[in-house]
This record gives sequence, structure tokens and C-alpha cells, in this order.
Amino acid sequence: MTTQPVITTHGTSTPVALRYALMPVDGNGIAVATVAAMLDHDAGGTRARVLPPGEALPYGVAPVLVTDTTLHGVTRLEETLLRWGPLPKPWLVWVADAPTRPVQDARFTIRALEGRLAGVARLPYLPVLRAVKGPDEALEYKDVQTAAARLRRTIEGK
Repeated sequence: MTTQPVITTHGTSTPVALRYALMPVDGNGIAVATVAAMLDHDAGGTRARVLPPGEALPYGVAPVLVTDTTLHGVTRLEETLLRWGPLPKPWLVWVADAPTRPVQDARFTIRALEGRLAGVARLPYLPVLRAVKGPDEALEYKDVQTAAARLRRTIEGK
């Protein structure tokens, strides 16, 4: 059961309920908006959305933390998990901020935090995010669509 109303998608009678609540760890930029659109998968914001600061996690919704691969982002993630409390374990979407692998300290910290997470989904560096106005425009690119499909498979366990 969720606390969000069940609605139908346009043109179908299939019920859709909020499934993922995204929480940016280190700022709400194009990467967070794109991850939300990737997980929403054309449901008009009814499957996944970014929670505003201070909003409670809706009952039955999977929390998803989003941060980049910088050491600063990982440190903020660690601080967030220290204050996490009795909520369900969150997923982490770790968004590459450069076309190289994360620094060693960031990788080690993530490895140490994996026990506090439901799982870690790695999103590759997507240079197109630097040149688009929004997530809808980003999802028009094949590499973003491929990353979105991989992200959904990872989180949904398929």
C-alpha cells in the first residue's frame, strides 16, 4: 500500500503508483532530473519523482539517493546515511561526473557503505547532459536511453 493516489496513465487503464522517491545528496541538477525521468519511464512523474527538502518519504516507496562520483558527493552521502534512521535501505544512483573512474577514496567509501544501501546503480558519464536544457531532451539520445534501460534493470532486479 502506498500513500500516493493510484492513477491511470493517459490512454490506458493500467494503474500507476509512485514507486521511487529520489533524494539528491549534493544538489538538484540535470543529473538528478535525468535519473528521475529515467526511472519514471514515460509515466508523467507518477512512478518516480524528486522529493523536495523536508518532505517525508511516502509509505511503500523505494528511496533513491543520487550523487556524483566526486569525493565530496560521497562524503555527503556518508553524512546522509549516518542520519538515515529507521527508513528502508535506499538505493544509490552513483552518477559519473567525468569519463574516468572515481578516485580511490570515493570507491573505498562506497564499498564500505554498501551494507547500508539496498544496492548501488552506476550511471556512466553522459556528456550530452552538459548540452541539454532538460531531461526530456536528454532522453532523446541513444546513449541516455541505453543508460536508462540499464538503470531500470539494475534497480528493478531484471
